[in-house]
Amino acid sequence: MTDTRTRSPEIRLAADAIGGLRQDLFHDVFAYRPLGPLSTDGPVIRRLPAGIRRRAVWFPHAVVAGVAGIALIEGLAQGNGQFFAFVVALLPVAALLMTLVRPVLAFWISIASTPVVAVLGQGDWPWGPSAFVCHLGVLVVAAARTRPRAAAWMWLITLVAGSFLSEIGPGYSDISVMAVTSAFALLLVATVRVRRDAEREVTVQRTVTAVERDRRTLLEERTTIARELHDVVAHHMSVVAIQAEAAPYRVENPPPELEQAFATIRENAVAALTELRRVLGVVRADDHEAPDAPQPTLAELDRLLANVRETGLETEKAVTGAVRELPQGVELSAYRIVQEALSNTLRHAPGARAQVEIGYVLGGLGLRVVNGPAQGLVKPSPGAGHGITGMRERVAMLNGEMTAGETEDGGYEVAVFLPVPGQRDGGGEA
Repeated sequence: MTDTRTRSPEIRLAADAIGGLRQDLFHDVFAYRPLGPLSTDGPVIRRLPAGIRRRAVWFPHAVVAGVAGIALIEGLAQGNGQFFAFVVALLPVAALLMTLVRPVLAFWISIASTPVVAVLGQGDWPWGPSAFVCHLGVLVVAAARTRPRAAAWMWLITLVAGSFLSEIGPGYSDISVMAVTSAFALLLVATVRVRRDAEREVTVQRTVTAVERDRRTLLEERTTIARELHDVVAHHMSVVAIQAEAAPYRVENPPPELEQAFATIRENAVAALTELRRVLGVVRADDHEAPDAPQPTLAELDRLLANVRETGLETEKAVTGAVRELPQGVELSAYRIVQEALSNTLRHAPGARAQVEIGYVLGGLGLRVVNGPAQGLVKPSPGAGHGITGMRERVAMLNGEMTAGETEDGGYEVAVFLPVPGQRDGGGEA
């Protein structure tokens, strides 16, 4: 047997063509494939009223049934009451209706019934008016429900069968009319099918791209948070190591057990700091430069609000509860959340007023940033939606709670609670 790799390109092309014919028109020819309703979110159906929309999804079925009904009436009228008139009219109509459940089988039934209808009928050869319309409908519906390659095979088989019947027919043949009409119809169906598949592929790619973009944004936000918290944690670990090293010298004649305990604490702190820097090296980009300035806290919030006011955003700050020093990670996250909320206000609600509320409550810190609707002639600039993602990541990292959404007047509100375990309300200036 000749290896397919040694065959000529012509032989391989012919083998592929025969294999495609077998796959498209002979494999699972009896498969049950009912035509489902149209989607309600289509460009036309979604604009219809709800009552009409529920019926419009069955529009293809209604068209096929309507054409079949007209063809049946036409076929019976041409029979002039003869015995075989019902058979002549029913066979093409049955093939057309079968395309709704078994399109490939419907095509073969239409081809097989063509000589029967041609012999028993008294119309044009080999397709009378009723049979012509029904077979054209079978080609169109079957092509719409199969691949473009299958439509090409159906058109070619129709021409071969029609040409053979024309040779043995009484003389006049409408094969040329069928060839031209069906070619234009199938070309139109194939074009619509290819375009629809392309649009579906583009939609899928856009969905995948959006998911990947959101995932990348989430990872970038987490990386940014990790970089910022590294400085906070590294500072505390460095303090622990230094204090553990200096502690034995603060006590006169410390016992060996105490010196060993502090030495162990220092070693563990240095090891933890080393591992922390190694982990940070994995998430830090090659071109990332560590900030020289210390990470901001809520004490620098007034400076942030002053900078925001210089851009034209009117802001007000309200502080409730006893102001106290919070863990540096909480202070940093709170500052970044307020900063991002005000940035969103600048982008999405130019000309609006913003209110920043900070509440020092028992067990944590409450934040609320609310702004009104956009005002003035400046148009809002669209954002990528990364700000809310970053806020949620920071809140989730601290086991906090966050809500964000539009207000009744068309503005936007961000409310956050950051828990601080083990802290009580302390005294301080409000």
